[in-house]
Amino acid sequence: MNLVSFDIFRTLGMPDTTVLKPDDLFRQKDLLRQADWVLFPEYWQLNALVYGLNCRVFPSEASYRIGHDKVEMTRAFQVVAAAHTPWTEIDANTPEAQDRLWQLMSLPFVAKLPKASMGDGVWLIENRQDWQRYCARTPVLYVQEYLPIDRDVRVVVIGEQVVTAYWRTRSDRGFYNNVAQGGRIEHSPVPAQVTDLALRLARELGVDHAGFDIALVGNHPYVLEFNRLFGNQGLGQGSAIRDAILAYLTSKSEPDDPEGPAPVWPVAV
Repeated sequence: MNLVSFDIFRTLGMPDTTVLKPDDLFRQKDLLRQADWVLFPEYWQLNALVYGLNCRVFPSEASYRIGHDKVEMTRAFQVVAAAHTPWTEIDANTPEAQDRLWQLMSLPFVAKLPKASMGDGVWLIENRQDWQRYCARTPVLYVQEYLPIDRDVRVVVIGEQVVTAYWRTRSDRGFYNNVAQGGRIEHSPVPAQVTDLALRLARELGVDHAGFDIALVGNHPYVLEFNRLFGNQGLGQGSAIRDAILAYLTSKSEPDDPEGPAPVWPVAV
């Protein structure tokens, strides 16, 4: 395969890969057109690559579009897996909406910024002052029921397979399970219903490179979000991610047989 990468660190060790800087998009158009895959472009490059140069990108366009905004992500989850999506309310940040949601939600509840990662932009709302501070920071009101958990699961999906899954236990700061916020990684067994949900969401939404965060309440899994560019803290030092990416890209690069399978003729008796 002829690969072009815009992320040297995530494609380190991949064969036949040319690494470009983001601004090379405008100087290397022929190279990009000829590539079998363009790997890990920045979000701002997506339209130019997909629609301007007709490039095949990895992660998928759906991974970028859905993963770019928690509002759009949650709405996608609500469509394909409503029973596994925490109760969420989304509204414009107006005084009327602020009052409505404050009256509607039971304390405590969770509030999020539409675009944030690694646990940033997430608040546990326990009183009116917390709510007012959140409302002053966000262009859109995004509130979600509080789930009674002290851990969640990060499920890493590459292509059409789960590569790894591990628990993230609560930070000493409380509330946060994100490793970037002090959460701890635990490699005890992860129930199948958690990994099955992540894989089903990935397949139905067309997401092929993501770390899904899933909470387990009793035996019922709830999807919280996914990160297109997930951290590597729980992945070890092996080549599993790189190998999974290469295997997936290879499988998607193999041409279909235009004539289809050979016919099976009945045998005369």
